[in-house]
Amino acid sequence: MTEADVRESMRVLATGARAAARELAKAGRAQKDAALHAIAKRLRAGAPALLEANRADVSRFRESGSATPAFIDRLTLTEQRLEGVARGVLEIAAQDDPVGAVTGMTRRPNGLLVGQVRIPLGVIAMIYEARPNVTVDAAALCIKSGNAVLLRGGSEAAHSNAALGALLREGLSDVGLAADAVQIVPPGDREAMRALLGLSGLVDLVIPRGGEGLVRFVTEHAKVPVIQHYQGVCHLYVDEGADLSLAVRLVVDGKTVRPGVCNALECLLVHEREAKTLLPAVEAMAIEKGVELRGCPRTLGIISRAVAAAPSDYGREFLDKILAVRVVTRLDEALAHVSQYGSGHTEAICTPSYESAQRWLREVDASCVLVNASTRFNDGGELGLGAEIGISTSKLHAFGPMGIESLTTKKWIVYGEGQVRG
Repeated sequence: MTEADVRESMRVLATGARAAARELAKAGRAQKDAALHAIAKRLRAGAPALLEANRADVSRFRESGSATPAFIDRLTLTEQRLEGVARGVLEIAAQDDPVGAVTGMTRRPNGLLVGQVRIPLGVIAMIYEARPNVTVDAAALCIKSGNAVLLRGGSEAAHSNAALGALLREGLSDVGLAADAVQIVPPGDREAMRALLGLSGLVDLVIPRGGEGLVRFVTEHAKVPVIQHYQGVCHLYVDEGADLSLAVRLVVDGKTVRPGVCNALECLLVHEREAKTLLPAVEAMAIEKGVELRGCPRTLGIISRAVAAAPSDYGREFLDKILAVRVVTRLDEALAHVSQYGSGHTEAICTPSYESAQRWLREVDASCVLVNASTRFNDGGELGLGAEIGISTSKLHAFGPMGIESLTTKKWIVYGEGQVRG
């Protein structure tokens, strides 16, 4: 296809999505929820074919030679994961519908009744890598919030996304909603992505979800608003007097359960008075779990299995079983480290001190700040949003996990009785 053909194909998809968005915005909760129930039913009935399509993707990617265990984990669907996706769709259906909610109605001195009402954003473009579950999560959240969605997954999940997209469209058609409210954009070269990102007036918001390179490409080329999330450089600071057995559990959960996710722990900061006791326990855990430790000079003086951390290891999203470690003198040094190297994603403290906890909550600039809990709780489902369409670290419009309400905006509504401004 020529560049002109590519641009026209993207415009056709977006135009269909725009028309479907107008219809979906008028749909009531009952019809949208019915579509989500139909989708969950089709996901369960179509599980064998979906898993077969996913196996083809995983096999092809393994053969490419560029697969890492973490990436394969993100790409892989299992019966259990697919059932979890179907349950997630039903949980979204059970949530309140924000569309049409009226807030802040007040009577002005001139008699006007003024307020705001929640409305869908319109057409959302999702550009993402690997995780096929994102295809369903994003579509379900958009349907519930009255938005059409263009789903552009990576080539590594092409078979999985095509199969999932067909079921999503069938679920919409089952209840009389426009199938074009969900469209799978075929993976291809960067020219097609540039064309999609340039559709100002047809696409209302772009949400990139993937590696830093993908997010930067989208941000640099988009002519429509972008929700940004460059990296998940997540820290845990173990304060003076902390429960060290709890600290080890937080490290194990944050680093070893799913090291390839954006809320995984990437750097451990330890108060100097706890380092000689905690770090040998962390070293034992690392040996057992196969984690590579990259430490500062003070860390290397306490444990033998760590290797010297390079300056670039701090502020790095490893997405693997690698953990940077640094010993700090006090809370202020930990806060300074997070300020310098954090990505605004997730930051946790393990402390018995109310004062330290409150300083951490108040002073750390991140979308989710935790006290005595794993970084992996920065997740839409865990925070009560149901599925999430992404985690924003850009602060504009949304900050943190984005659920249904984050996919809406508000417009002003005014009731008058013939008032004129003059």
